[in-house]
Amino acid sequence: MIVLDMTVVNVALPSMATGLHLSPTSLSWVLNAYTLTFGGLLLLGGRAGDILGRRPAFIAGLAIFTLASLAGGLATSSAVLLAARAVQGVGGAIASPAVLAVIVSSFPEGRERIRALSIFTAVSMGGASLGLVLGGMITQWASWRWVFFVNVPVGVAVVALTPLLLANSPRQRGHFDAAGAITSTAGMSALVYAFISVASHGWSNKASLSSFAAAALLLAAFLLIETRSSQPITPLRLFSDRSRTASYVARLLLVAGMFGSFFFLTQFVQEVLGWDPLRAGFAFVPMTAALFAMSRLAPRLVTRFSPKPLMVAGLLPVVGGMAWLGQLTTGTGYFPGVLIPMLLLGIGMGVVFVPLTMASLAGVPPQDSGAAASMVNVMQQVGGSLGLAILVTIYGTASRAAASHPLLGASAAAQAQHARVHGMASSFTAAAIFDVVALLVIAVAIRIASPRQPDRASVSGPAPARALITASEVAKAGSLEAEILESEVLESEVVG
Repeated sequence: MIVLDMTVVNVALPSMATGLHLSPTSLSWVLNAYTLTFGGLLLLGGRAGDILGRRPAFIAGLAIFTLASLAGGLATSSAVLLAARAVQGVGGAIASPAVLAVIVSSFPEGRERIRALSIFTAVSMGGASLGLVLGGMITQWASWRWVFFVNVPVGVAVVALTPLLLANSPRQRGHFDAAGAITSTAGMSALVYAFISVASHGWSNKASLSSFAAAALLLAAFLLIETRSSQPITPLRLFSDRSRTASYVARLLLVAGMFGSFFFLTQFVQEVLGWDPLRAGFAFVPMTAALFAMSRLAPRLVTRFSPKPLMVAGLLPVVGGMAWLGQLTTGTGYFPGVLIPMLLLGIGMGVVFVPLTMASLAGVPPQDSGAAASMVNVMQQVGGSLGLAILVTIYGTASRAAASHPLLGASAAAQAQHARVHGMASSFTAAAIFDVVALLVIAVAIRIASPRQPDRASVSGPAPARALITASEVAKAGSLEAEILESEVLESEVVG
């Protein structure tokens, strides 16, 4: 529900713009108001789970999220809607770190964690893309307000069932790094506002330049606070490992491109192809299916191939799909101009995120598992917000440039449509560049070993010794060979 809420509103955006009189650039704040508070407060939410216990934090976050969803559905002005979206992000930031932290702490590195992370990835990525389908259905059959109302019964049910199904974690002593949370969230908000302001007013606008300066100062203050805090929300030691840092950067770049592509694709399908919200939502079903299928296949691929080549192989169709979308014109149809690139995106993203998540969490000590898990989500949310802001800026600049060179003999409506599509194509090209940079980061900086296979030669000898060695190895293995070897050990012990 929390991940889905980042994208379920996408298909409903044109209806929201009409109902609440939102401009195209202001419309992006319906997404950014949520992702900024979500991403900015995720680490503080993870800290809340450590200090207060993960179950109470999970329940409190979901309660806030559910109430804010109700307020968003009832909104009568853009200000109320954006405020509700921001509070939704606060609730999500408190609740969601508990989910991944429970997975990391419950499963040791190896086969079981890979399987658990594959399910988590399928839910996260599949939920994000499924939100586009659900948003179209709700907007067409009810109204845009129901993309928020639908969260209410789900939230109430989960809050009621959580005490019965989720065990609480022991509390830790400590305090909240409020200064770090405030400066990081304010700094990212100022940066996103600066980019969106540039999209509307250009690079010479004083408010835009002032926002860039404020963002630089706030983010510098955040880093200074984190280096001096005894219990920072962002333990900088997480970035001491080169592979982990590279995985964070790659995730930020990948999500930046993907989130922006959802934003512009939904508008292209409705405003250029002329599809209604329901049909536009179903246009994303092939990508959702491809992404979910590859997410479920990825754990088997990880155990047979090294994670790094798998990430590189997954990124190649993503780059190809984004570059293809960069060729959009007013005459582009759904097939093959939109469908094939979406399938490439779904296949590639489904492959790359499981090994990328492994790289982000490998070798993390137990005391940092909550922070490391939260950082994965932070990079995802910050990447979405910052990427969307940058792509909206590129869209606005490219659209204005195209409008300043009118097509000969074209009507005003045709000229406006041409400028709009040119801006979208330029944004997809920029997203492809994000993906190429992510590919280079992975190829150069990430070093992660494959899940090790047990060595049959090393397990010869008496059954007790074999059992001890095999238990250690099987915990890290995910292959059929490991499972066969484990059964042979058990058989030898029974015979003995």
